Amino acid sequence: MTGSRKPEKLGDALQSYLRDSGLDERVEEAGVVPEWAERVGEAIAAVTTPLRTSRGTLLVAVRTSAWLMELRLMEREILRRLNEGRDRGRIERIRFLMAGAEDSGDDATEGHRRDGRGRRRQR
Repeated sequence: MTGSRKPEKLGDALQSYLRDSGLDERVEEAGVVPEWAERVGEAIAAVTTPLRTSRGTLLVAVRTSAWLMELRLMEREILRRLNEGRDRGRIERIRFLMAGAEDSGDDATEGHRRDGRGRRRQR
């Protein structure tokens, strides 16, 4: 046998892969989604839903336009709370949008719309 290697623990192999591929930073970044309610507090968590992260931006759905405007004004403070104690995977920006508008923003940039049944269709 050539190139014999000792078996590696799956967790160690996965961690090495994530680090070598640069995905470890994105995994750290996505960690704010399950921590959202704890970090922003009960009042904000009750009217928002964190959706996903992408390259330092957190996308958050908001139930009302009044809260949307308020949260935009609070963005710096919310960013501070989200990034507190984090050295890696920090959130640089939050994009607040009305709940239900999540699909339309992405589809509009991809040249798609939804039909009456929620299926994507080409424009």
